[in-house]
Amino acid sequence: MSTTTEQLGNALGNASEPQPCKLVIFGAGGDLTRRLLLPSLYDLAVAGALPADFQIIAVDRAEQTGKDWAAKLFSLAEQDAKDPSAEFSCPHLDRAVWDRVTSGALYLSGDFTQADIYTTLRETLGAGNVIFYLAVASRFFARIATGLGQGGLLKEGRGFRRLIVEKPFGRDLASARELDGVLRAQADESQIYRIDHFLGKEANQGIMIARFSNVLFEPIWRREYIDHVQITAAETIGVEQRGAFYEHTGALRDMVPNHLFVLLSLIAMEPPSSLSADAVRQEKTRLLQAIRPIRDEDYVPGQYAAGQIEGRSVPGYRSEPGVAADSQTETFAAMKLFIDNWRWGGVPFYLRTGKRMSGRRTEINVVFKKPPYALFNQNMDDPRIGNVIRFLLDPVRGVSIDFDAKQPGLEEEIAPVSSRFLYDDFFRKAPNVGYEALLHDCMAGNQMLFQSAETIEAAWRAIDAIVTPEAPYPYKAGSEGPDEAMALLERDGRRWIPVK
Repeated sequence: MSTTTEQLGNALGNASEPQPCKLVIFGAGGDLTRRLLLPSLYDLAVAGALPADFQIIAVDRAEQTGKDWAAKLFSLAEQDAKDPSAEFSCPHLDRAVWDRVTSGALYLSGDFTQADIYTTLRETLGAGNVIFYLAVASRFFARIATGLGQGGLLKEGRGFRRLIVEKPFGRDLASARELDGVLRAQADESQIYRIDHFLGKEANQGIMIARFSNVLFEPIWRREYIDHVQITAAETIGVEQRGAFYEHTGALRDMVPNHLFVLLSLIAMEPPSSLSADAVRQEKTRLLQAIRPIRDEDYVPGQYAAGQIEGRSVPGYRSEPGVAADSQTETFAAMKLFIDNWRWGGVPFYLRTGKRMSGRRTEINVVFKKPPYALFNQNMDDPRIGNVIRFLLDPVRGVSIDFDAKQPGLEEEIAPVSSRFLYDDFFRKAPNVGYEALLHDCMAGNQMLFQSAETIEAAWRAIDAIVTPEAPYPYKAGSEGPDEAMALLERDGRRWIPVK
């Protein structure tokens, strides 16, 4: 067994065993399948965590064979594996393992908006365990779910039938409810797996472990000790070739009700009574339901203008392909919110996400209150003074604790210091794109890492009332965001912890 196999195997060793199944991928020729799904299945195979009787049924419009489809994706995976910045990168891509994953793959060419493909699928699949993965644009979710339901493909009898739906789950509360109504009309809630890859990332899963398995943290995880919490998801990339999609979405709806609220729920939820899917998801839902309606003045949208990223000039958002010259779509969103419950009453949570920022960083900063007075004559206005627990999630993964220490010398002088745990220092690194645990859990029938309909509705409800200003505030590419986002904290006597 290789080092990679050992590490992945250990990581998955305590989970329920996945069941033999077929995986039907709608959108098998798309970017999601190429970058994330097939690499994740490959990683599971390397770990010995893929069930023996596993088969892929690829569905897309193009005419080709399963062998041609697998070979094309292998050549693309080889390119990605050599790129250290890609989501899937590894020093050696084992062709034998790849072939083990894809050797029995069937490819069905067809239009999934037409009934014929579901008839073909029913004849192809027969009985047994099947997972249907909707790796397609969200506008097709309801149509495919209806086709599967009307074709009898979601009926469980001689095997399970499960449906994986990718975010976005609607674009507001009304559309989320509409989509959920369609899904539940065709399948039972126990069959529906709403996937957000943020929940599958190792460092994000580690937040619950850090909080609920260490007495060190939980007693002080409350309003009596914590001043505020900052959650940041910053990117240096722009919209790339997704301008046409992004124009109808924007940073607020693309990132906040899913990715950022996933992190918010993990850092702020109450301890679940167990690790059952229902217990964990209920606590996340309760947390999001407790968000106080967000005031318009506590929301700041931004849009990047031309600037410099890592020494190179980059265009502004309105100059990107597929973007309107007078676009009012935000590429940055910051907000202040409160959670009205006993643990967090009065503690502000500051969230921000943006493209073309000064650095790539996803992290949660829990900022503690300062001592009641300056016993050691330190400058209490110095932003470096105080305790911060930082959950480093991407690209650096780990936990950092900032505290004050005595500076060597004859005087009682205070100096800020930091203690860090980094995953790569303690554990051997293995390829992981964030979907491995999610796919494994779906095969095992464990919904803990998947979103419930109630959680999704609570998330949309929290942001639906926000009234977006007529125009987003401009910020230079390569900056920390618009000045108005800085003022959001400064008016409270606080500062954003820099993206670096």
